[in-house]
Amino acid sequence: MRTRVVSELEAVRRRSLAYTDVDEDELVRQHSPLMSPLVWDLAHIGNYEDLWLVRALGQAAATRPGLDGVYDAFRHDRASRARLSLLGPEGSRAYLREVRARAFELLDHLDPALAHGDDGTRARLLTGGFVYGMVIQHEHQHDETMLATHQLRIGAALLAAGLPAPPGRPVARREVLVPAGPFTFGTSDDPWAYDNERPAHRVDLPAFWIDTLPVSNRAQLAFLEAGGYDDERLWSSAGWDWRQREGLTAPAFWWRDGDTWLRRRLGHVEPVPLDEPVQHVCWYEAEAHARWAGRRLPTEAEWEKAAAHDPATGRSHRYPWGDTAPTPDRANLGHRTSGPAPLGAYPAGASPCGAEQMIGDVWEWTASGFTPHPGFRSHPYREYSEVFFPKDGESSAFRVLRGGSWATGAPACRATFRNWDYPIRRQIFAGFRLARDAD
Repeated sequence: MRTRVVSELEAVRRRSLAYTDVDEDELVRQHSPLMSPLVWDLAHIGNYEDLWLVRALGQAAATRPGLDGVYDAFRHDRASRARLSLLGPEGSRAYLREVRARAFELLDHLDPALAHGDDGTRARLLTGGFVYGMVIQHEHQHDETMLATHQLRIGAALLAAGLPAPPGRPVARREVLVPAGPFTFGTSDDPWAYDNERPAHRVDLPAFWIDTLPVSNRAQLAFLEAGGYDDERLWSSAGWDWRQREGLTAPAFWWRDGDTWLRRRLGHVEPVPLDEPVQHVCWYEAEAHARWAGRRLPTEAEWEKAAAHDPATGRSHRYPWGDTAPTPDRANLGHRTSGPAPLGAYPAGASPCGAEQMIGDVWEWTASGFTPHPGFRSHPYREYSEVFFPKDGESSAFRVLRGGSWATGAPACRATFRNWDYPIRRQIFAGFRLARDAD
């Protein structure tokens, strides 16, 4: 366990430092009111690690007293964080080093507890190495957030390009049938799963069809050219109001130059590649496209069954291909590339029903609001999940996304992992796939 924890903590820290190895002005500037200054995310990562790997486990004093209020994500929204008394770039990096040294020292001290348990709160945090997984995933999630900030900033690219993606290929079937019947939704035994993924429970679904691949840029361009962005009949009332207020006419970061559609991706301008999954579309756009295509978005349960359920064994896997960790031939994760791979690039990552690219490439919007699984219990703090659930009698303000993106770290992605956001969000690396009822 210790070897894995150290390896994952060091790997994600290299990623965080790479995204902040830029000029000081780029770090402290607020590139968009939608995002924090990069330097806030950097020190916040250290503060979270201090809270959980130093203070919660070691019952120790804060590494630097007085920082909790500044780096509390629930106290200050993103638009206001540039006005706080933040640590500067060098101060933030020094803070990360100090916290990490204390966390590693404590990890050595707590090693027997990882294997044999302990009393009280620490026992729950240490079971299966949960608290280390939580901190590792949290840093990966902020790395993806920092990539979204890099995407929103205007100017030349600051980050090195990723590796080329594997080539795409045509697939034989546009859609695959998921037979009716029960499956295991969520997990109770994955040691690094968050509280909102728990507990596992049986859900019985009617048969449905789901697309083999996510919706492509080519398909979104067809929707656009057919007048989809201008046809009020295709949009919900809330979606149409948002489309009108924001003047949506294409996915974010797209524009037309003569007869050519271009996009900006991490500072690079290029023609829109037609055979990649579309990204930077909000839930309202996905819903309108689905209605135009005579289809619908899958529910969250449908998505997970298509991704994880193996009818041959009757059990759900951690990933579409099984329980082994992602490899580069199965999924596009962790900023290995600098964007989604072409459709059909990962046949080895197919799920038992035949759906492909369900892990990595683009987060996929589902039809479902963000609500707790039956028997949900907050762990280890309410602000990760519970505060985002709707109150009694209300509907959820958020829509669930599944599957991760090319920017998602592998430890923060599995078939049960639940992401959520407002239906207006476009800066996230999100796309969608379509489904329909079985006849």
